[in-house]
Amino acid sequence: MKEERFFYDPLLSGQLPEDEARHAVRVLRLQAGDEIRLMDGRGAFHRAEITLASNHHCSYRILQSEPQERAWAGHLHLAMAPTKLNDRTEWLAEKATEVGVDEISFLDCQFSERHTLKTDRVERIILAAMKQSHKAWKPQLSEMTPFRSFVSAPRDGDKFICHCYEEADIVSEGGEKPFLLDVLRVGVPTTVLIGPEGDFSIEEVRLAQQMGYRSVTLGRSRLRTETAALVAVHMMQLKNQIL
Repeated sequence: MKEERFFYDPLLSGQLPEDEARHAVRVLRLQAGDEIRLMDGRGAFHRAEITLASNHHCSYRILQSEPQERAWAGHLHLAMAPTKLNDRTEWLAEKATEVGVDEISFLDCQFSERHTLKTDRVERIILAAMKQSHKAWKPQLSEMTPFRSFVSAPRDGDKFICHCYEEADIVSEGGEKPFLLDVLRVGVPTTVLIGPEGDFSIEEVRLAQQMGYRSVTLGRSRLRTETAALVAVHMMQLKNQIL
C-alpha cells in the first residue's frame, strides 16, 4: 500500500506553505501530477494534485474534501508548567498530540524553573505529530501565562488541579483527593493543571480551589512533570473516546 503524504495548509490557498513546499519538492521530490493529502487542522482532510513544483513553491488543486468524525467528545485542555529541560516539554507536546488533546497551555508558577518558552518550536513539533498521527484537528497552543491569570480566567466545564499535597495541608477539613479518571465526565469540557518539578505552592492550590478547580490525584506514583501531563491527557482520552 502506497504511503499517504500529509501536508498542513490551514488556509487551503492552493499553494503549500514554504516549509511544507520545501519538504514536498526538495526532500520527497514530488512533481506535478503527484497526489498528496492535505490537513487544514479544522477537521477535514483533502485529496489534492500538485499542479506546479519548483524549488520553493508547490501549487495544488483540491480533488476531494473529506470531513472527519471526531474521535473523542468534549474539549480536552492540558495546562502545565514547562520543564527545566526544553526537550521534555517538547516530548510532552508531541505525545499529547499523538494521543489526542484540543488545547495545550503553559503556566508560569511560583516554583517554575522555566519562566519563558519559545512556543514557535513547540508549534512545529505539534504540527509534525499531527501529521504523523493523522489528526484532523490541530491542538490550540497558548503562550506561557502567569498561574494567577490562568486560573482566574473563566472556563467552561470541569477544572482539576493535580498536586502531591494531602488535602489536610490545603484545607483543615480536607479528605482524600479523588482519582482523576473517576471524576472525569464524558463530553464535558475539561481543564487539567500540572505543576512544575517542585509542584505547585500551597498558596497556588488554594487559589485554584477558590476559582473552582478540584484537587485530584493521578495515582500513588510520584511522576515527573511531563509524565504526569501525559497521564492526565491519556485519562481524559480514555473517558472521552468515541468508538
